[in-house]
This record gives sequence, structure tokens and C-alpha cells, in this order.
Amino acid sequence: MDRRVGLEQEFFLLEELGKPSVRADEFLGSCREATGKHGSSPACFAQEFVMGLVEVSTPPVLSLADLEREYLNNLRLALGAARSLGLRLYPLGAYPLPFEPTPRDDLDYRVQVSTVGAGRFVHAGRCAGTHLHLELADGTVDAAAGIPAGATESGRAEALGLHNLATALDPALIFLTRSCPFYEGRNAGLSPRTVHYRGAAAFGWEGVYTGLPWAGALLSYSTTVEQLVRQQFDRYEAWLAAMDRAGVERHLFAEAGGDILRPAWNPVRLNRQGTVELRGMDSNYPDVTLTAAQVAVSAADRVRREGLAVIPDDRVHALEADGGTLRVPGFEYLTGILLHRAVAGEIDDPEISGYLDSILEFAGEDGRLATLRRHRRSRGAYPATEATILERYGSDDGRISEEDGLRLVLEACDELETQVLDLRREDEPKAAEVSGG
Repeated sequence: MDRRVGLEQEFFLLEELGKPSVRADEFLGSCREATGKHGSSPACFAQEFVMGLVEVSTPPVLSLADLEREYLNNLRLALGAARSLGLRLYPLGAYPLPFEPTPRDDLDYRVQVSTVGAGRFVHAGRCAGTHLHLELADGTVDAAAGIPAGATESGRAEALGLHNLATALDPALIFLTRSCPFYEGRNAGLSPRTVHYRGAAAFGWEGVYTGLPWAGALLSYSTTVEQLVRQQFDRYEAWLAAMDRAGVERHLFAEAGGDILRPAWNPVRLNRQGTVELRGMDSNYPDVTLTAAQVAVSAADRVRREGLAVIPDDRVHALEADGGTLRVPGFEYLTGILLHRAVAGEIDDPEISGYLDSILEFAGEDGRLATLRRHRRSRGAYPATEATILERYGSDDGRISEEDGLRLVLEACDELETQVLDLRREDEPKAAEVSGG
């Protein structure tokens, strides 16, 4: 079955000494100017709603090898554009020091800010995430109907299965990609991007969508396609009601391109591009990002290949494949225990680590997954960017000084550049072998 995959990663744009920059438009112009020389698409370099965040993405591709090649090619181009302007790309999910993002004036963003509230929405400009797109069959997703009645039965079943699978993977992908532990100069012992972007009233996490969980929280599994479609309409109607309460005129949402699928900033969503989009991962170094992508893609490929029905089961606490069924933990356990452990647990937390074990057992042992499993077996825990940072910058009071914060971000910028260079070198012999060189 030929299904494509795509990756989007947000980066903080910094001045040379590590302070946040507002020169996103200048940077993006340089990237787009360079695309003709390197064969990349200008669409792979995009703005975010604040001037200090940019997005680097891949085109849709058919294999993990192609995904890695396109990702590294576009990152190399972006790093070159940044260097030519005296800028740096910072790859982690949160900037460690206090700063005030500079928002754009686009209508779409104004509608979101006015509806959510400026005091909450500012957190979105202090967080950077990675989004993975799993392609569905043509005609499966429709911005006016969610999943149209005319979609094929196989396409509808695939959408339901991958949406449920992505929901089940969410806590494990958060855990695997936890990056910078500092936010606004403090370490609260929580994964800051998940807390401050997603929020969760049940855990006291103050974030963008704490008061609007249907727009930004992980939504429940669906047992039927009809239930999944109803979820899209319920969220749309709830968003319009929230606009009404905030005094935002509904026509502004329509003028900004609003449709049934637009008010969805959830960790898992149907995307109008015809994909199931996984949005819960921290931005991180390329090695971590590509490993997390392989976890999700390999699990999805097996679900497709074996035609598995993905069924939530309150009796299981791990992925369990049995015949034509993949049983996944019930939603209460997934969000009440696994999500909390993923965000607040230690790096060797047995509950979430054991859950990730079951996902890797299901997904296989190829490529990066084999390396991940070896690390787990030899050290008793999964590798974590966050743990490495805390070894160097942790303190008794949880604070980080401006001097250390700037050192941290510049070291992260250096590590990004080193990994892009090293991974590109590793990929070149493979490319030569394929071409007969």
C-alpha cells in the first residue's frame, strides 16, 4: 500500500548571542531564494504566528529513508540561510529564559488570540513542536464533512484505525521527545511544551487550551467512523460558541479560512491535506525527531499492512496485537496515568517506559528502533534530551541564570548543526550505493 508521510518541525530563530530574533521574514526570504539552487520547495519554509518561530518541513514522501533525506536537506538549507544573516536555529521545544514573543497581525491569529485570550495564547509563541503527517486514501478527508459519505469503506476504516493508533501513541511520543526542561527561567519538573501549550485542568496545567480542551487536548478514541465525524462537528460548534462568548464575530473565522477542521489544535487531528496529523511531540534534535517519526510510521504501517482494527480496551495497559485486532489502553488510563507519567515522570518511570516497550515490540526493530531498544536494554531507560540538559544545568531551586540559559541555547544550536552534518555524511554512502557510485 503506497502511503506517504511528511514532517514539520518548528524552530526558534535566535540572534547570534542566543537572544530571540524577530527577523523571521528576512530568514524565510533567504530560504526561499536558496530553494532554486538546492531543489527544495519554497513551501517547505513557513512562518508561524510569532516572528521568532519558523517551520521547516518535508514534502510528502513514500519511505523513511526519503523522509530523512528531505528533512536533512531542508535543514541544511535553513541553517545556511540563517548563517548568512547572522542567525541561529534553536531546535528544542521551549526557550529556557523569559521573553515576550512578537505576534503577527494575520486575521487567523487575531481570531485565535481573541477567542482563547491573549494571556493564555502567549504560551503558544514560547513553544515549538514537531508534527507528523500519515497519509490517508484520496477522498477520505473533507473540510466540509470531516470524512465524507462517499469515501471508500477501506479508506474510512483506515482513517478510524490510524486516528485511534495516533491517540494511543501520544503519551509515548511526548515521553520520547521531552527536550528543554526550562520555561521562563524555571524547571517545574514537567515537560513545559505539553503543559503550557496543551494545558490540562485535571492536573492543574495552565496552558493555551486549559479552558478549551476540545480544541487543544487529546480527544477520546472513536469506535465508529460516524463517532469520529461527530467529533469534528462538535468541536467546530464548540469553537463558534467560544467565539460568541469572547465577543468575536463569526464571519471573521470564515474570512480567515475557517471550516469544520480548522479549530483543531489537538495532539491528533484529521488534516485537510488528507492526513492523520500527530502534533504532540516536542521539537528536538534531528536524531530524536527521526527516531520518534519511525516509531509512529512503523506502527502505522503494520496496522495498514495487517488490516488491524485498533480497539480501546480498559483491561489492557499496553499495545496487544491479537489476530485482526490491536488492543490499546482505554482512554481513562491513557490520559489519567500514561499522559501524566509522560509529562511529569522521571526518565526511568516504569509505567510509561513499559508502555513504550510494548509500542516498540509492535512497531519492529528496524533502523533507529533497534538503536533505541539497545539503549533501553543496556541502560535501563530511554535516551532523553531533557535528562542530558538537567545533568549540566539542573539546580536545587529549579532556576537557570541568564548566562547559563544563553549557554544552553547556543550549545543546542551547535548540536543541531553537528547532527545535520553528521547524519548527512552517514546518508551519502547509502545514496552512492543506490546510484551505483
